[in-house]
Amino acid sequence: MQYLGRPDSDLDARDTLAAIEGSVSRRREIEVEEMFLVLRWCDLHSSDPAQEPGPRPPGSDRLDTIGGDGTPGVRELALCELAVARQIHSRSARALAGDALDLRHRLPRVFERVVALDAELWLARRVAAMTRDVPFESMHLIDDAVSAAIGSQAPSRVIELVEAKKIEVDRVAHEERLAAERKRRYVGVSRRDGSGLRHVIARVTEGDAQSVNAMVDKVADLIAGEPECAGMSRDELRATAFGWLARPLDLLMLLAKHDEVPDAAALLEQLERLDLTPLRPRAVVYVHVHQAALAGMPGVARVEDLGPQLLSQITDLLGHHHVRLTPVVDLADQVSVNCYEHPEAIKERIHLLRPGDQFPHASSMSRRLDLDHPVPYSPHGPPDQTSTRTSQPLGRTNHRAKTHLGHRATPLPTGEVVWRTPHGLCRIVDSAGTHLLDPTEADALTGDDPVDRALARLLHRFRTGQLDTEVEMDRMAGDGSESDGSVGDGHVELTD
Repeated sequence: MQYLGRPDSDLDARDTLAAIEGSVSRRREIEVEEMFLVLRWCDLHSSDPAQEPGPRPPGSDRLDTIGGDGTPGVRELALCELAVARQIHSRSARALAGDALDLRHRLPRVFERVVALDAELWLARRVAAMTRDVPFESMHLIDDAVSAAIGSQAPSRVIELVEAKKIEVDRVAHEERLAAERKRRYVGVSRRDGSGLRHVIARVTEGDAQSVNAMVDKVADLIAGEPECAGMSRDELRATAFGWLARPLDLLMLLAKHDEVPDAAALLEQLERLDLTPLRPRAVVYVHVHQAALAGMPGVARVEDLGPQLLSQITDLLGHHHVRLTPVVDLADQVSVNCYEHPEAIKERIHLLRPGDQFPHASSMSRRLDLDHPVPYSPHGPPDQTSTRTSQPLGRTNHRAKTHLGHRATPLPTGEVVWRTPHGLCRIVDSAGTHLLDPTEADALTGDDPVDRALARLLHRFRTGQLDTEVEMDRMAGDGSESDGSVGDGHVELTD
């Protein structure tokens, strides 16, 4: 394929701008085509499985309304295979399908603007999501107003227009939404970035926000003269001050030290005589350490929910140096039992080995996932069917889709799992994520011929950049009897 924007392109400035404009139309056209395909998938799965003859075991598929009032239902578990085809998480597929149905059935004039390539699909989807709780009979007022603005007004103005129209169509409902929103106040943290930092995100009342902001300013002023804060910018001081709010006893001592509380001198004297260490919050941090690091070789630990960390970062995380290391589990040991249920010891090991949802393209990382037998458990089958080597975590919806819709998962001796969807899509899930497979590759990886299996795995790892030639040649000689390096990881618990 010839790319117009290559460095060796001979386009001048005018032609470059024309090509950029053309690329916008082509992108919108592709997005519209994808949206129609998603709608077609929804239409193909709009019948109610409850109306079909035969028994319905627990967890079976069901017709679910994923859009707003006035949209048709969609079979819930069918969205899992849509997610595999789109190479996204099933929740993302659900949101995409719900937005598409809302546009077609509740916002037809906005839908027309998108189909005509006059408006961005992402903005139309935002409008659909914002108005999902509006009754169907009021949607035409929003549809008329937004369709006249979208594509010509800035996205921020379109969003403000939607907010205003929602108030206009139903003031009582707006007041109820305000009351409901107050119940959705929260404080959370973002995922860590590459430097080990996070955003603290709070949704609070205006008064609380102003009070926190004022206290952060006060503490920043108090610590500005401390030696450890020398040279910090105002933003750094405020960020450091925000951390003080999590240590109320230390904060009280700081305020007393600077005469910011009544009877500060007497209070400070009493606090300094107390041993406040037992009052510090207790923290348990799970650290995954490679076997090489345990042997004293250089290595980086992976901390659950934090990612790669150094010990110095962990002590900074805890806010002090009272750290105790407790070895917990050597994951090189494989454990199995002769029963259907997963005992707690095996649950712990499976989470440490495979902490995320193992369904193709899934993103959930949690200890609250279901544990699945890739090969269905049989009461009359061989021993050791429940083991750390074969069992895998799955999200509840993905687990139900595998159980009731015929998604097949075949674990390989080397730790990967080959998936086949009901309509023939093939994926392989390994320690590096989810990768596309064609049916021939899937058959070779799961076949009976050990040479074909080894060669197919070698090709897969080469194509995905995971190949270590020397190690792979050793594994090929043993037909993958050894698992990959992640299975040999150790596990450390840090407690305070």
